[in-house]
Amino acid sequence: MTQEELDALMADGLEGDEQTSEVNDEILDEFSQSSNSNLEEEQETSKCKDEDSSYRVSSTSSWPPPPPTDDHKMVRQLDDVTKDSEEKATEMFDKLETINNFFMDAENVCNEAKDLATKNIEVFEKLLGKFPNVATFAEMLESNKNLESKFEDIVGNLQMGQDEVMMTMDMMQYQDIHRQKIERVINVMRALSKYMNSLFEGKVDDEKRVSSAVHIEGDTTTENIVSNEDIEALIENLGKK
Repeated sequence: MTQEELDALMADGLEGDEQTSEVNDEILDEFSQSSNSNLEEEQETSKCKDEDSSYRVSSTSSWPPPPPTDDHKMVRQLDDVTKDSEEKATEMFDKLETINNFFMDAENVCNEAKDLATKNIEVFEKLLGKFPNVATFAEMLESNKNLESKFEDIVGNLQMGQDEVMMTMDMMQYQDIHRQKIERVINVMRALSKYMNSLFEGKVDDEKRVSSAVHIEGDTTTENIVSNEDIEALIENLGKK
């Protein structure tokens, strides 16, 4: 083998080593960029989760609106309102019915006592007619008459209490009217939601859709997102490649 052939063989070996080294460097660069990109995505995802978990609705700001959690889903909240109000209204009706039953039982007892006082009055009137000089008969007659009058007042008050309970039950009918109105609102909201979803429906899936541009020429709120220095640095890096 001549010296020229030996030099050519060594030159080919060096070029192969350099190419291999360049390929390895490119692979390492791509791996490093991919790792950094994945790390940034994980950090961004973690940051978003932290922001979502620590998000608190501010009563002083109207924007942004509350997140669509279970506590802020409108239809679900309205369903809870109708359900809770209906349950409480049923409990109130049961309590009012129980009170009305107590009034009726008390009225029956008072009527029985009133009938007894009426019979006593009849007895003492007969005794006083036969024995007008006996003062005890006159006193007992007067006491039973007063007792009968008091029983009549008690029965009257109990009857008025029952009337008030019935009027309260009638006024409680507003709950059913409100429930029907809320149900009507829910149905309208659901119909609008379906209509809007159908209106904005597209042929391209969201995963396949091109991402939106961060800054478009003419924008004023995003003009400082990419600076001239960043653009020059990007061009310089592209030139090196």
